Amino acid sequence: MIIVHVHVQVKEECLAAFREATLANARASVLEPGVARFDIIRREDDPARFVLVEIYRDAAAVAAHKETAHYAIWRDQVAPMMAAPRYSEKFHNLFPDDSGWSA
Repeated sequence: MIIVHVHVQVKEECLAAFREATLANARASVLEPGVARFDIIRREDDPARFVLVEIYRDAAAVAAHKETAHYAIWRDQVAPMMAAPRYSEKFHNLFPDDSGWSA
């Protein structure tokens, strides 16, 4: 599994539009065969900051997601809503599948 955390800071005046665009993307994303989970989480102390937690079955699924129409629509819709550039971090799960461990 590959877990991607996409960190997003949204302009205050764009929160409603960001919500709608991001929910549409998430609803379509969970229908992709390579997507195991897609969560939208929001910081408690700063409601303009979000993390999209995307869990993919493998690297091919990550690449396939970036080729979907719904991702392209989301990317283009939310770009002007950003208060700062979004960035992502990639992780590998270590439990329950411990194949990501290396000594």
